[in-house]
Amino acid sequence: MKAIVREVSPALLQCELTFVEREPIDLVRARAQHEAYIKALEAAGISVITMPADPVLPDAVFIEDAAVVLDEVAVMTRPGSITRRQEVAAVAEVIGQYRTLESISEPGTLDGGDVLTIGRTCFVGLSSRTNPEGARQFASVAVKAGYEVKEVPVTGCLHLKTAVTHLSDDLILINPAWVDRAFFDDYLCLKVAPNEPFAANCLLLDGVAHISASWPCTRRLLEECGLPTVYLEISEFEKAEAGLTCLSLLFDDSRSER
Repeated sequence: MKAIVREVSPALLQCELTFVEREPIDLVRARAQHEAYIKALEAAGISVITMPADPVLPDAVFIEDAAVVLDEVAVMTRPGSITRRQEVAAVAEVIGQYRTLESISEPGTLDGGDVLTIGRTCFVGLSSRTNPEGARQFASVAVKAGYEVKEVPVTGCLHLKTAVTHLSDDLILINPAWVDRAFFDDYLCLKVAPNEPFAANCLLLDGVAHISASWPCTRRLLEECGLPTVYLEISEFEKAEAGLTCLSLLFDDSRSER
């Protein structure tokens, strides 16, 4: 497995926000947390490619939104936030070494954080960042590659993966206040602790659920289900309306098309 990450921009303090209030971000602490995140990837046996920061792109560290990398193809996105569209070209240069590239075009918008892939099914969130045309364009590529695509309305949060992530082939972690669990009837649904609405963004690495240190109650729920867990500190990125999956693009390099 490989992961592409991007270093923290000094402009992070000017990040885009939609559903949370702006708070001061400690850049030194953010960079230390990012380094610890990379170490967690490496500890899980993942080879990490680190891209340099861009001083004029505050949100570029949230590299997940720039692309959706499937085994057969990578779809370069067209982010819903105009200020983030400049992030995509540099990421495409790296991913193009491993996958054939497709792209979302105007008037479609798609953020990578709105695409949850479980097996051969891609759930695409219709959110403030991803519109129906972007979802349609993505589906046209994914279906040709042999995936089933299901659209899922998202309300009250930024991305689909803010509201739901997968823990195993048949288990997902979900905040049903932000996404209807009926769209995931084929899976066992573990609800986040009621006082931890943002805890649904969890990162599964080598069978271990990595969860933000901000959500101890949800961590206990995961452990009660028999899942091994690891805490990661990402407080400065949470102030930027981000979660664990936002900070990397994970893909199977053994399935490279290039």
